[in-house]
Amino acid sequence: MQINYGTVKYLVEFSALRSASMSDVTAPIAAPAAPAAGTEHRARLLEGMARAVAAKGYADTTIADIVREASVSRRTFYENFADKAECLTALYEAASGNAIAVLRAAIDPHSDWEAQVEQAMAAYFGVLARNPVLLRTLFIDILGLGPTGLAARRRANQQLADLMLDVVNNRPGERKRKTPLQPMMAMAVVGGINEMVLHSIEQDRAGQLQELVEPAATLLRAAISAEF
Repeated sequence: MQINYGTVKYLVEFSALRSASMSDVTAPIAAPAAPAAGTEHRARLLEGMARAVAAKGYADTTIADIVREASVSRRTFYENFADKAECLTALYEAASGNAIAVLRAAIDPHSDWEAQVEQAMAAYFGVLARNPVLLRTLFIDILGLGPTGLAARRRANQQLADLMLDVVNNRPGERKRKTPLQPMMAMAVVGGINEMVLHSIEQDRAGQLQELVEPAATLLRAAISAEF
């Protein structure tokens, strides 16, 4: 199995934890010029977790695997996380936040949204597809954590829906929509896109998520059109 460690590091870039899009899923974190030791250790542990699950899968990953990949002590692990489930949740939130940040960066708020749909979706799916093994862990194993994992998924979905609502309903220089895109419709689109990704994972096509750009864009356009 070939593991793209550069991609793993990108997915868990700790700056994602500090972005505005992650503010509601993590405690507020200051952004000093140089990261504090605890912040650096947490970032290394998330990367270590990503490396371990990409190599072995979540079920077979141990605390020893994580700390070895992170080059920190077991004591440092427990200073940051109660167990590997909590570490996986933090990894999921960091990776999700980073993917959303990429999606946000791909959108020009001054250009026509509908013309940018494919570009935005391609950027989002591109990030998700860079490590198929890790993607499986983040999309499937996270739900095996019970209420905690489900809550993390809900928060990530809400961030995507909120971004969609902001981009569609509050575009600078455009006329106000007579009927703004509604929150439940935005969440329905997010749910549909997640199901497409899950289907690709189950079909062993997690590395080919660009196939989803057209159907995901069509789904979003249909939702937007229905709300006019």
